[in-house]
Amino acid sequence: MWLVTVYCSAESWRNDANAFNAIMAHYTVKPLSTKKMKEDERRIMTFQVEDVSEAEAFQDECMTLDGFTAQFESL
Repeated sequence: MWLVTVYCSAESWRNDANAFNAIMAHYTVKPLSTKKMKEDERRIMTFQVEDVSEAEAFQDECMTLDGFTAQFESL
């Protein structure tokens, strides 16, 4: 199993939340947590993914959105 963590600013979320949700719908990911940081409203979202190639593809596609970064690691 793999853990994909996605980060974005508040502005990026306002601009691209729908695009992010569309990307997420293309993959078999299990949302584990979403944090909206109090001080600047940036978001940190974590997802569980079964397949390493799918985790990598999900990470890469998330990073096509302006202001989004992502990483994945083994669980």
